[in-house]
Amino acid sequence: MNKAVFLDRDGVINECMTDRVKHVNRPGDLYILPGVAEAISKLKKAGFLIIIVTNQGGVGLRFMKPETLQRIHERLLSILKKEDAQIHDIAACIHKPKDGCACRKQNPGMIMTMAEKYDIDLANSFMVGDMETDIAAGKAAGTKTIRIGHEDEKADFSAPSLLDAIPYILKTQKGR
Repeated sequence: MNKAVFLDRDGVINECMTDRVKHVNRPGDLYILPGVAEAISKLKKAGFLIIIVTNQGGVGLRFMKPETLQRIHERLLSILKKEDAQIHDIAACIHKPKDGCACRKQNPGMIMTMAEKYDIDLANSFMVGDMETDIAAGKAAGTKTIRIGHEDEKADFSAPSLLDAIPYILKTQKGR
């Protein structure tokens, strides 16, 4: 079985709700956070699959088209690839926030789908996010959880950034 790090996108990989960009609704709105490429590269070298699981209700709410979301993700992958930071897959829930779908985080649907697709051992995997819904989805799926940006007693660990979470992830895996 494989091990994975599931990453939320907005607020973990790229800026959102900053002075520069509120929401990423077009490729030009995408700004990668400092240290993200380095962190992803280290996780890949440690043998993790890196999978983005992201709520993108802006599609369902018609703030952007599915094709625009695809172009945003293509730009994201291109930027990270230049830094030797490989993303294995991206799962996006494009439903409206109140549609009640199984894939929208806080539900574990995207994580479970990717776990089945890639034969992932969820107990030896991590969900990293900046929102309570990310932590809830990870817990429901059976992963360890890391909250970025805020202390969170519901998460297994909290860190200021993805790069700051890497020592915890690597130490936790070595302890197994």
